[in-house]
Amino acid sequence: MGDEVKEALVRDHAELYDPGIAARYFAKFGRIGGYFPRIAAELETEGRLSRTETKVLGAYLGGIIATFRALNHKYLMTGKAEAAPRLTIDRHESGFPVAQELMVMALDASQADKHLAGMASEAELKDRMVRTIVGELKIPAGLQYALSQRLYFEALKAGGLFWARNDADAQWIGKAGERRHYLVHWAVWDGQVNLPVVYLMDLEDSGSKPLPNDDYRWPPLQQKVLAQSVGGLKLLTIATGFDADFEDLHPKRLRRITLGPMYSASFTLQSGPISKVLEDAKAPEGQDWALVWTVEDLVSDREEAVKDGWFSSRVKQIYKLDPVAGADSGTTSLERMIVLPERPYQVLVEQNPAGLRRIRKFVVGAGGRLIPGV
Repeated sequence: MGDEVKEALVRDHAELYDPGIAARYFAKFGRIGGYFPRIAAELETEGRLSRTETKVLGAYLGGIIATFRALNHKYLMTGKAEAAPRLTIDRHESGFPVAQELMVMALDASQADKHLAGMASEAELKDRMVRTIVGELKIPAGLQYALSQRLYFEALKAGGLFWARNDADAQWIGKAGERRHYLVHWAVWDGQVNLPVVYLMDLEDSGSKPLPNDDYRWPPLQQKVLAQSVGGLKLLTIATGFDADFEDLHPKRLRRITLGPMYSASFTLQSGPISKVLEDAKAPEGQDWALVWTVEDLVSDREEAVKDGWFSSRVKQIYKLDPVAGADSGTTSLERMIVLPERPYQVLVEQNPAGLRRIRKFVVGAGGRLIPGV
């Protein structure tokens, strides 16, 4: 990595060192995370996701929420206790924690039992905190920090989190003619963009043994899809490479759902029209944000037989590309959606910037209602 790239990354990353700022950051994501499942449910209602896909996506969304909850415990005493750690976020075109935070969390999880075994219990820590406050008339910052770390490791041990890499799993769908039909899904915290990304692949299996029970195909599949889960790779590149590598596995559809960026006047350095929208909205704390989802979709148009050696042939997927942007994007379709509170939405409508006109809007209305836009 060149020096210029390293310097750019440093500029884009920021530590949340102030306790008030860190608390507001986690509170903001706590509110935003509450809308994740509602958006998925709306897409299912519109027929854009099946019930199975909604459940699978919902599990990943729940994992993201749980990950933020665990990180909130870890950084609860930022700026309040000696040696308390600081969260690093990507403040440029992300707004999420940097991927390194997720990697450290995975290492911590592998040693959670060891850490918990050496810690006082939650009840004991709270009792000591009360005695310090009442008996010594002091704020027990050290004990509060110890309790926050215990809660962090307990959250890691409980599981159900979104990790830096979430290995592929296969959900049985049914039969597609003579082939088995699976929804294969996996997810990563993409280190290039510092955003959580979920992949959904509709896969037909013509092998002699069910895919998840096949020791010769399933481990290489898991390894390959994670190795290619990089935002810079086009879906067409991922799908055609997969199709070529696995003769009896047929990727009929591949979707990539990128959750973010999160833009906020308080935490991020946004550029483009969203910057002016948030600046002019002057929304109160907790409502000065916008969250973008991007859904890329690649669908197989047909199969063709191609020669595979002197005397054999195999089927190959021919993917349908968008006639306008498909060659550049490597997708059949690409859609961006934006979720934002009412005040920024009103400014967005008033300004109507060209760069945001084709983005689907979801508005957070009074009482936290999610209102699907156009």
